[in-house]
Amino acid sequence: VQLVESGGGLVQPGGSLRLSCAASGSIFTINVMGWYRQAPGKQRQLVAAITSGGSTNYADSVKGRFTISRDNDKSTVYLQMNSLKPEDTAVYYCNAVSVMTGPSWGQGTQVTVSS
Repeated sequence: VQLVESGGGLVQPGGSLRLSCAASGSIFTINVMGWYRQAPGKQRQLVAAITSGGSTNYADSVKGRFTISRDNDKSTVYLQMNSLKPEDTAVYYCNAVSVMTGPSWGQGTQVTVSS
């Protein structure tokens, strides 16, 4: 499974961004897709995940502000980020877990929240 992210950038506090991640390859074997982030000097952590059945899971720090969604036909996962805060600044990575090949990662996209 190959993953390509898009949609990062610079935004002011309180603003919004939408990240997209397109999967290719053995897409029909993907069970879970999600977003992780890694800030400088910190470990990579889960932001949000969604199963092929639509069940979602969010980090406490983003609940109520971020929404993950998935287009199974297009094998694309989205992360709508609203009310962004400076502490959301990080490199965001797309992740997909295939029942055949295990986890795959995208190249990462930078999100910077700053005035």
